[in-house]
Amino acid sequence: MPLPLYLLAMAVFAMGTSEFMLAGLLPGIASDLDVTVGTAGSLTSAFAVGMVVGAPLVAALARNWPRRSGLLGFLVAFAAAHAVGALTTSFPVLFATRIAAALANAGFLAVALTAAAALVPADRRGRALAVLLSGTTVATIAGVPGGSALGTALGWRAAFWAVAVLCLPAALGVLKAIPAGRVKDEASGGPALRAELARLTRPPLLLVMLLGALVNAATFGSFTFLAPVVTDTAGMGEWWVSVALVLFGAGSFAGVTAAGRLSDRRPGLVLAGGGPLLLIGWTSLAALADRPLALFVLVFVQGALSFALGGTLITRVLYEAAGAPTMAGSYATAALNVGAAVGPLIAASTLGTAVGNLGPLWASGLLAAVTLLIALPFRTVVTGGRSSAMVR
Repeated sequence: MPLPLYLLAMAVFAMGTSEFMLAGLLPGIASDLDVTVGTAGSLTSAFAVGMVVGAPLVAALARNWPRRSGLLGFLVAFAAAHAVGALTTSFPVLFATRIAAALANAGFLAVALTAAAALVPADRRGRALAVLLSGTTVATIAGVPGGSALGTALGWRAAFWAVAVLCLPAALGVLKAIPAGRVKDEASGGPALRAELARLTRPPLLLVMLLGALVNAATFGSFTFLAPVVTDTAGMGEWWVSVALVLFGAGSFAGVTAAGRLSDRRPGLVLAGGGPLLLIGWTSLAALADRPLALFVLVFVQGALSFALGGTLITRVLYEAAGAPTMAGSYATAALNVGAAVGPLIAASTLGTAVGNLGPLWASGLLAAVTLLIALPFRTVVTGGRSSAMVR
């Protein structure tokens, strides 16, 4: 894999730390800004909504920009949003900064996904995507637990400042490694924007985007509210939240790495085996969450399964959107973040029910079941190694 791909992954690490770290900071934010934990959880959905709206919009605007300056601009805007968030005492302002950061993240990731696909041969897109997404999974292993620990020791604002600082070496890496040429120069003679947007009318593309969104909704629904499960349901101290996040991140890294080697040629193996196991895992986690050992083991397993399936489905999005070279990354980003937006909202709605803190885990199991029910009749479309357009 080329070096620029790893430098893009370093930037994704900084952004992934921000996206996931709220799972360990929600209680502190809620207490400091005088809102409920459920309301604080809406910050995750705000970020995801900004990503969903921003991915296609910013990608369309940036499709002819110089790639390097575009990526640098997105990183600077992302860092600035976190600095404002760290300074504010108003929840609405913090909410707005999350949307602003998400727009910057969406623009960066949409361009980075397209850049990653362009850096490797067509039949290695899955591995390239795995390298890029490894920035997110490493964030869940190191950045997110580190942010949680920093928030516990020094307050949640310190974690926001740390993310802003993380953007600096990432920006330097982009400046040194990414060519300054325009995107259109790299795809001369490519389709017009209208033709790329028309790809969204293709049922196979919409199907794999929907499935990717459902898997990610299950992931974010439970991950966002993992902290109260660890501290209240399992009865452990706040520092054990960081342990749970490390285990989830280690599992996600293992899952996305293994799936990256299979998603180009054997996606059916990942999806057919991992889908039912994901459903069993969420329901088992809900049933056994009061037992610390079982909780930690299943958190690792669910991290691996969630990212293996999610990464494979997003690779399928890139294959099905092969006729949209500058917009494919935004379609993949939108699919991921529709799930990230809807999942926490569904999970939050279960917190006031009889199942309490376990509601998000049961909701994730239901989302996994819906994913399987939708995928089963269309399994040949979902598991094809290449897009139908490429085959024809």
